[in-house]
Amino acid sequence: MNPLHPRPRTLRLASGLILLTYVATHLLNHAVGLVSLAAAEAGREWFVAFWRSAPATAAFYGALLLHFSLAVAALYERHTLRMPPLELARIALGFAIPLLLAFHMVQTRLAWELTGWNDNYRRITASMWASNFSLRQLAMISIVWLHACFGLQLAFRHRAGWRRWQLPLVALATLLPTLAFTGYLAMAREAFLLPVQSRPPTPADATLQLAVETVFYLPLGLLALTLAARWAQVAWARSGGRVLRITYPAQAVDVPAGFSVLEASRAFGIPHMSVCGGRARCSTCRIEVLSSAGPLPPANPDEAATLARIGAPPGVRLACQLRPTAPLAVRPLAAVRGSTPASEAWGANAEREIVVLFADLRRWTTLSEHHLPFDLVYVLDQYFEAVGDAVREAGGVPNQFIGDSVMALFGLETDTVTAARQALTAAEAIERRMAAVNDSLAAEFRRPLDFGIGIHAGTAAVGTVGYRDTRTLTAVGDAVNTASRLQELTKLLKVRIVVSEEVLRRAGGESGDWQRHELEIRGRQGRMAVYARTTFCAAPAEAGS
Repeated sequence: MNPLHPRPRTLRLASGLILLTYVATHLLNHAVGLVSLAAAEAGREWFVAFWRSAPATAAFYGALLLHFSLAVAALYERHTLRMPPLELARIALGFAIPLLLAFHMVQTRLAWELTGWNDNYRRITASMWASNFSLRQLAMISIVWLHACFGLQLAFRHRAGWRRWQLPLVALATLLPTLAFTGYLAMAREAFLLPVQSRPPTPADATLQLAVETVFYLPLGLLALTLAARWAQVAWARSGGRVLRITYPAQAVDVPAGFSVLEASRAFGIPHMSVCGGRARCSTCRIEVLSSAGPLPPANPDEAATLARIGAPPGVRLACQLRPTAPLAVRPLAAVRGSTPASEAWGANAEREIVVLFADLRRWTTLSEHHLPFDLVYVLDQYFEAVGDAVREAGGVPNQFIGDSVMALFGLETDTVTAARQALTAAEAIERRMAAVNDSLAAEFRRPLDFGIGIHAGTAAVGTVGYRDTRTLTAVGDAVNTASRLQELTKLLKVRIVVSEEVLRRAGGESGDWQRHELEIRGRQGRMAVYARTTFCAAPAEAGS
């Protein structure tokens, strides 16, 4: 898309981040009040110097008007208010903000512009304390902050990096407004004990009162007009017979022209996945268009970018963006389950950053030729138990046992730094446990078993797959394929473990005991830096197949 004409979601996010920066710095300034009123006033001088400068003023009020305008436009485009609770709460809180902030904004910034009145912390906090304004101040802080947090969660929750930092961000999002409000209380109590500095009446008071009413009632009126116009358009479409039929696999529904497929699903209670809230930031609402009585509207830039990112084939569209103009038949591609299987407790059915470990048993073919099948089952049980216990104790999930190979996942409940360390710990524990297995099997099988391990970190789609009641947690993606290829390299390099440079970097380990190689990995373009070692033990062990 032309960079001079950014997409609406880009404008919404950019304007929201400007407003969030203002609010966060304002709350941080409030929090300094826990030190003293004087310290908060000193911080306010810096805050005011920046945010009341001409560039920052233009950026702030431009972002404020743009964000509100985009919200009104988005609400007008909605044909149903049926939506997930988080999405509904974000919208409701957003439209409540102007109503709560009208008086505060006018009596601070506008009063300073019109009368030159110094709206410092001493005057404002003492005034609010004397008029029992504290609860309203708490409500303002809570609603503004919650709206911002909900918006960020809806915008980024499908991204692996956001999920990785989610716990620290939640802690920060809880701590900052708490410190800000307690800082305000500390300043208000201190200021209330000082001589009152009330603002004398000025000819601008009538203008300020009019501004308060305008800021309060104008957004309220725009909201009412938007809802009325939306309902009138839907009613007109229904009464004029401008409806079209959308056929799902289980039922068909008639909706007014202009409905998106996702809105049709929500309006009739049809389960339909939508992680990002219908803003084309993810592809979970994607559908396959089975047939259409007429040409489909072309994908808008947001939808086209998302479909291109996932490599969607022809006939696949985003339900949140497709507003059909003719009857059509669709099939949602992401299933919505009524309950969450135990295997999905780690946040499955999502793209995320993980660490993957592949372990493969060596000399299995030779062993199979010289021993009975039940003996081989016994050996596999010993091997699987050794690997599975090592992985679980390190904090990973051994989730696939296929033939003589095991795949384990790390990072389903932790960040990738911890996951990388856990995977290396598991590899070392596998070696110790396999040494014990070899000791116990030495008398029967004479030749010790060996193994190879490959570890890689990257993005993968984690979810449950299978047929009917036979389902299992798995991971799919480049990270999984690469980890498998690294395990295969252990045969070529005659070592027991090969890890990608990414794993060693994230784990923060020293590379002195590792052999560095730059190799071409099957299925990947270019050369890749990997690190190999024969053993974690002091005495090298025989490796190879």
